[in-house]
Amino acid sequence: MTSLIAGAIGVAHLDKAVTLSVDGNASTVHSFASTVGDILKKQNISIHQHDVVVPGPNTPLSDGEKIVVRYGRKLTVTIDGRTRDYWTTATTVAAALQELGIRADSAKLSASRSMPLGRQGLVLSVTTPKVVAVRADGKNRTITSTGATVADVLSELHISKGALDRVQPAPTTVVTAGMKIAVLRVTSTQVKETQPVAAPVTRQSDSSLFRGQTKTIKAGSAGAQVVTYAITTVDGKVESKKAIATTLTQAPVGAIIAVGTKSRPTISAGNTSGAGINLSNAAMWDRIAQCESGGNWATNTGNGYYGGLQFDSGSWLANGGADFAPRADLASRAQQITVANRYYAKAGLGPWGCAHAA
Repeated sequence: MTSLIAGAIGVAHLDKAVTLSVDGNASTVHSFASTVGDILKKQNISIHQHDVVVPGPNTPLSDGEKIVVRYGRKLTVTIDGRTRDYWTTATTVAAALQELGIRADSAKLSASRSMPLGRQGLVLSVTTPKVVAVRADGKNRTITSTGATVADVLSELHISKGALDRVQPAPTTVVTAGMKIAVLRVTSTQVKETQPVAAPVTRQSDSSLFRGQTKTIKAGSAGAQVVTYAITTVDGKVESKKAIATTLTQAPVGAIIAVGTKSRPTISAGNTSGAGINLSNAAMWDRIAQCESGGNWATNTGNGYYGGLQFDSGSWLANGGADFAPRADLASRAQQITVANRYYAKAGLGPWGCAHAA
């Protein structure tokens, strides 16, 4: 009987009543464990590197011991775009920020300050207030914003972005103090314009014409086309205008031009020296030539009349034109006036249809 009583007293002495607080939740535990670590193990409490145990796990266990366990939580904090990892034993977001010395009194958080911090940790974004300038729709505004990105600031101001609009810097850009944000309104429209189409010109060699002479064989006419343009405007100003389609509505008619290839005959030196030249009535003949040929002393329209005074071949040769050239258009002004004076001496101004211009 005495031995049983002694054994009971010994067992009672080995049993310890311990107050165990885990993350603030306290309970009384009875255990025969000899150290703090032993009792935690018996209670299936795993301790990791960043956890806090007071007293330490190797501390001998005494009856009435108070053991405090605070689990470590990994808190990944991004402040204005810069990310850093922290470990804390705080059990709420607000307590963690205070413990870590992160001042975020007026900042915007991605989680509630009163949110519990589980053992799994938390990823937290902190955006501090910043003064930014915003230009949109012709208005300039300066605001203090806790928006994390440019898109957040625009949303705060109820500024929407159209499908074609441009935002500078890009909407995903992290906001910085003093940032300037611009919203450019972009429109894209199409317009149609009617434009002329130049007539093609075909040039044909003509050995009956002297070099430098041309003759229209077939007159051309311009066509028409409708050109569709894509016009891009930025804040009301045209940035680009590009042709995207062309429709021919009227085909042009090509012109055919004869181009002379014949060499002009060489006039003898005697004829070009001025010998036999008679420039009497020169002013009168200039007026008549202006009426007859527009003052073009080398004209050859193919109508049988040549030169500034429109001699036909017979009249030219009959009045000594062969002294200078085979036809009047091949002779100089002075030579044509000389032949005209010869003819005038015989017949007056009757042969010229523009005699009234004299």
